[in-house]
Amino acid sequence: MKTNHQIGLLALIKRSRPLNLLTGPIIYSMVLPIALLDGCISLYQMICFPIYGIPKFSRSDFIIFDRQELKYLDWISKFHCTYCAYGVGVIGFSNEVILATEAYFCPIKHQGKKSHKVHRHWEQLAFDQTEDFDFNVRLRKMRDEMNPPKKDV
Repeated sequence: MKTNHQIGLLALIKRSRPLNLLTGPIIYSMVLPIALLDGCISLYQMICFPIYGIPKFSRSDFIIFDRQELKYLDWISKFHCTYCAYGVGVIGFSNEVILATEAYFCPIKHQGKKSHKVHRHWEQLAFDQTEDFDFNVRLRKMRDEMNPPKKDV
């Protein structure tokens, strides 16, 4: 039996939902605005933070590429993980830089009607898994749980 990292591209495509394949180019087209945001925020922090006396944040504290080591992921899942780690990391880094800027110029709390905090907390898997762990089965279950059935009105 082939392990996940030995599965070919055709097998991976066959097991994917058609809508996921159709939306893939849209998802990956976001790499350009994300990279532009990364460059702009990095340049902004590099120029302005020393002037304001704000300590700089390290991008590597936010952009973490560690999932390529996982044996239970196939190569295409590792590729997806790289993209997501970059995107989520850049947004986290940007958020921290903007929050520090807001704290410097205008540290007034909002009225409290809307929270910037995440309202949902998505389930995540532990990094390390047992030898017989089936990522795809667990992923399907987690996706199903994200979309509970609608109640009849």
